[in-house]
Amino acid sequence: MVDDVLAGPPRYGRVRLVAVDGPSGAGKTTFAGKLVETFRARGAKTALVATDHYATWDDPVAWWPRLVAEVLDPLAAGRPATYRPLDCPTGGPRPGPVRAVHPVDVVVLEGVSAGRASIRPRLSALCWVPGPDPETRLERAVSRDGEGIRGPLTAWQKFECGWFAVDLTSEHVHPNGLVLSSALTQSDH
Repeated sequence: MVDDVLAGPPRYGRVRLVAVDGPSGAGKTTFAGKLVETFRARGAKTALVATDHYATWDDPVAWWPRLVAEVLDPLAAGRPATYRPLDCPTGGPRPGPVRAVHPVDVVVLEGVSAGRASIRPRLSALCWVPGPDPETRLERAVSRDGEGIRGPLTAWQKFECGWFAVDLTSEHVHPNGLVLSSALTQSDH
């Protein structure tokens, strides 16, 4: 898949945008990290951006225009991007330090809603990481981030089930979990 993405033209301005989507605790972050390593090993300047830097317990997906304006559009134009990630493990969101992302060949966008319908036509690839059942995913996340997230993450899991039912992200993915951009534009409603 990496070679196919690099062989294809950029579909979001000057960058190839690869979305890694799926439910919480599924293993998206691990998969995305390996994907970034593979792109870099092929000589592609690659940045990883997590939707968790924008999403909060109270605002799981409506922040998208901010991500586009602060990160995706500047990189698509070949300009550096800067943003301030939010940190909200158990309470209200707290702004973190400013992050800079320099112009790259590939952006791997990782997290719940990264492959949303509004961006699919501009993706070079869509990866879906389903993970195990919701209870196992919840326990995995609690063991990683602490017992304090159990309540908010349980509510989040209910939200994401509704999100995926409406956005239909997984229906746009090949059975092997990957979809290249040519298939995305052919299959969108």
